[in-house]
Amino acid sequence: MLPEVESLLIVQNRDQKINTVQQNLAKIPRDKARAEDKLSKDKKAVADAKTAYQDNEVAIKNLELDIATRRDTIAKLKTQQFETKKNDEYTALGNEVIRYTEMVDELETNELELMEKADELKASHSKAMEALALTQKEVNKDIADLDEKANQNKERLQELQSERAELVKAVDGSLLALYDRLLKSKGDDPVAPLKGSQCGGCHMKVTASTVVAVQSEKSVAQCENCGRILYC
Repeated sequence: MLPEVESLLIVQNRDQKINTVQQNLAKIPRDKARAEDKLSKDKKAVADAKTAYQDNEVAIKNLELDIATRRDTIAKLKTQQFETKKNDEYTALGNEVIRYTEMVDELETNELELMEKADELKASHSKAMEALALTQKEVNKDIADLDEKANQNKERLQELQSERAELVKAVDGSLLALYDRLLKSKGDDPVAPLKGSQCGGCHMKVTASTVVAVQSEKSVAQCENCGRILYC
């Protein structure tokens, strides 16, 4: 193998590792987003439980106001009943007192049911909060692990880039320029093996003269189909 091609293969190895590390770094923000998504269901459960509890509290307060209003009406009816001297009016007022009293009894029954429900809703909210706290703890650990992974990959990337900077010093400038162009256009394998009479990169058959040029190892040869630098 030509020494310059061998040098390029070493550079390519570093570039492939650099690419892998960069891909790992690119995945981390997505992995963090997926970790945060774990919280969405629990956050919604907490919000729904809180809303249900608050709505129930509002309903209780409304009932309390209705009960107070009707009790006030009962008190006024009893006062009117006490002051009237007409039997039919007294009886009618008494019937109204009975009707409003029954309404109060029904409202108080509804209030008790809502108060019992309030205990259940409060417990559900507390349970949802506990589940959220547990999930948050897990997510925090996931995020911390991802941050550590990011730091490790950044350090590794710096090491590889430093190694590459040293390795390219051993490569001819024009050959390195060719390699870099191929690296951008062909991906991370601009230097590919010749497999029989096929390019190991594009898998197309090369000409006999190209096969001879690669095998003779007298000069750098390229695949006439994709342009990759070939070696055997």
